[in-house]
Amino acid sequence: MKLIELHILQSFPVSCLNRDDVGAPKTATFGGVTRARVSSQCLKRAIREHAQDSLPQFYAGNRSRLIITPLVDALRKYGVIEEKATDIALKVGDYLAKTDEAAEKKGQLKVKTLMFLSPAEVDSLGRALAEIVKQDPKAKDFDKAVAKACKLAALKDAADIAIFGRMVASEHDLTLEGAGLFSHALSTHKADNDIDFFAAVDDLQGPGESGAGMTGTLEFTSATYYRYVGLNLGLMSDARHLSALTSAERKSVVDAFIRAAILAVPGARKNSMNAHTLPGYVLGLVKEKNQPLQLINAFEKPLTSRNGLMEVSITALKEHNEQNKKTWGIKSIFEKAIPEIDLDSFCKEIITHVD
Repeated sequence: MKLIELHILQSFPVSCLNRDDVGAPKTATFGGVTRARVSSQCLKRAIREHAQDSLPQFYAGNRSRLIITPLVDALRKYGVIEEKATDIALKVGDYLAKTDEAAEKKGQLKVKTLMFLSPAEVDSLGRALAEIVKQDPKAKDFDKAVAKACKLAALKDAADIAIFGRMVASEHDLTLEGAGLFSHALSTHKADNDIDFFAAVDDLQGPGESGAGMTGTLEFTSATYYRYVGLNLGLMSDARHLSALTSAERKSVVDAFIRAAILAVPGARKNSMNAHTLPGYVLGLVKEKNQPLQLINAFEKPLTSRNGLMEVSITALKEHNEQNKKTWGIKSIFEKAIPEIDLDSFCKEIITHVD
């Protein structure tokens, strides 16, 4: 496969970018020690939102359980009366992701699992289903129309679905392998969670009264992380992905994705632990024909330093990359790094390799 690969090193101060079920920063054991971790799911969410902000006309997909009302609106747009539109939308929602009957009893129209659809797909569904209403439809007629209608929309506004993928258990034709590949971010060194004890003052407490209005604890960590982001360029131009876009449009999609992958930061606790930083180092590779390859084993032996961890992490990453090339004969048609070149030049040079 033809690949773009980004190997990113980034340091974060006091933070809890990604919480577990008890509110603590996520961790993982690697190389025999505990590492700080940010899950790929968390990172993908931040990347997708960043890309949507920068290029909304192509990153317009929404993952939601609230797909019934948009379908009703689309059906009404094409002449179906509201009562009939709601009935059809509920049937289609039940087919795609099972209607949430408990929510419906409370007056909420939801499905049980998140469904990833773009506005163009919803509009195409509304048009196709409205045509069926004019005939003598059966329930299976609506089900059969779903995949066909979504395919007609051709993901023209859904680069996010093409990159991040979609799973639809009830309609395999809508399941799409994502062109993006993501690792969990792991610290390049041993990292333990710390505990922050806090106390809040009661502003209306009388003079002379002592004691805090409330006390509590929060867990946090700080670390230098390595993470991997890849993009399968061959899949991007596949007939089921973004073949409906022009070459220039695909280049703009890839440019927005690269920038989002580099710059996006999860927003957890941004008001109390604003940890938004920029990467210290980004190695970019374009491979004409190869498999996705993390460079995390550069840090299998946890790094230690009293003079900061970014510099030694960069050195370890570079050495591991060079060793891989020498030992395994790995070749790239593009290999450059930030900050050796600036972000704009980096992106401009990479997208010349996008068809």
